[in-house]
Amino acid sequence: MMHRGRAGRLGARLAKLPRLLRSNVAGRELTRHARWALQGGAQQGAAPSNRLRTFFSERREGRGIWKWSHYFEIYDRHFNRFRGREVHLLEIGIFSGGSLEMWADYFGPAARIYGVDIEGACKSYESPSVKVFIGDQADRGFWQAFRREVPTLDIVIDDGGHRFDQQMVTLEELLPHVRPGGVYLCEDIHGEHNQFAAYLHGMADMLNVCQELVANPGDNERRLVNPTTPFQAAIGSISLYPFAAVIEKNASPILELVAPKHGSRWEPFLE
Repeated sequence: MMHRGRAGRLGARLAKLPRLLRSNVAGRELTRHARWALQGGAQQGAAPSNRLRTFFSERREGRGIWKWSHYFEIYDRHFNRFRGREVHLLEIGIFSGGSLEMWADYFGPAARIYGVDIEGACKSYESPSVKVFIGDQADRGFWQAFRREVPTLDIVIDDGGHRFDQQMVTLEELLPHVRPGGVYLCEDIHGEHNQFAAYLHGMADMLNVCQELVANPGDNERRLVNPTTPFQAAIGSISLYPFAAVIEKNASPILELVAPKHGSRWEPFLE
């Protein structure tokens, strides 16, 4: 629990700030002082099998793979449904080429894998199932040429230069090139006050747009209907993780958000 004196000083400081900034500061203060984050809980059982983690753990020789360990659970959570299918995957920032082999092992022989790197030597990682493009991910012209050669993608993994301008340009150029139901993942979003994280927060806020809540007159006003914006129609979720973010597209457009009422008794609030 936050100390009362500290809470009082924080409240006085927040009162002087604009409302949105006040909320941001208050949320940050909660994470700094909350004790619940350190409380013990039930012991977890053995972690479920994760083929990506296993592949990485067993890599002792060959092409290098360099990943944060907690990413493997994020990958499996969002990518598992594509396994065994003809999935079209792009990884930006392929470095020593080992992760290209990891994706091929995970998704299976039907996968079509594309790699992008600024280092020309990475062209050597091409194979019958892997095509490599050399270019600067901050160059919009490069992405325009890339989209002309590559079909729409199921998965994009941005593990490239990690600068804000690179991440922003890549997202803006490639998110429209991701198929309905597809996944866009950006890695290595490091540091407080990260510009790309702030950019994503702005996108996430647009998921909460409420254009016009109307009761459905044809259903005895037993539900509320909110017509979606084009962004809400296309984007199903934006998930934030330590150092990573995942954007998932809806498999088909969601044209309205509906809140139906079920039941007949609403007292003490409604007659």
